[in-house]
Amino acid sequence: MDMTREYQNGAFIPGSDALPALWATKAAAFRDSLGDRARLDLSYGPAPRNHFDLFLPESTPKGLMIFIHGGYWLETDKSLWSHLAAGAIARGWACVMPGYTLAPEARISQITTEVDAAITAACALVEGPVVVTGHSAGGHLAARMGNPDRNPILQARLNRVVPISPLAELEPLAQTDMQPNLRLDAAEIAAESPTRHALRTDAHIWVGGAERPAFLWQARTLSENWNCPWTVDPGTHHFNVIDALEDPTSPLIKTCLSGL
Repeated sequence: MDMTREYQNGAFIPGSDALPALWATKAAAFRDSLGDRARLDLSYGPAPRNHFDLFLPESTPKGLMIFIHGGYWLETDKSLWSHLAAGAIARGWACVMPGYTLAPEARISQITTEVDAAITAACALVEGPVVVTGHSAGGHLAARMGNPDRNPILQARLNRVVPISPLAELEPLAQTDMQPNLRLDAAEIAAESPTRHALRTDAHIWVGGAERPAFLWQARTLSENWNCPWTVDPGTHHFNVIDALEDPTSPLIKTCLSGL
């Protein structure tokens, strides 16, 4: 089996080349619409990408939702995804989107530590329950926040993780053409695969029904190993499964925030 092909997404989604420009436009318009309720590039560490964006609702936040961007730990940036905070803000929640050092400059273990630090810093700015979600590689990082080896401040505040199309078992990624940049070895695969660690909070896994089989396998494997629910979102592919985060009434947003 060609693992590189199994984990390709854009090649199987018509029109995907045009999506980054669309995301950038929507994200910029959303930031502009919030005015001073969009607090950008707040520092949480010394590295150039150690910043997060904080988006605030009109009134005192009910809690804090974190969205962690994907890109196979190799690409994209927090600035492409600002509009995905719209659903949470409309429900009265603050939303934080952290940046992090990309591979190959950072290994996945370092990226995990940076995201933990970003969320811990954000917790000092917003009170209430914390929900962590993220997409693809960001889904991996969201899942890792639900494992027991995290910062005590985050553990005390975290109420739910909702990994979306997560990369939860890393061994197959070492067999792709990304491996020279990811530099995965047996020790890091074991340490950084959420499937191999316990879950210490509430969790729900989300994945698109029209995704590549590898991503459906990843989502199901994580839900089975964690003994938590998973939802296969009918008709959605890897790039539009997250669009529902813009809608405060969507089942995905309700899964993230309801009951807290």
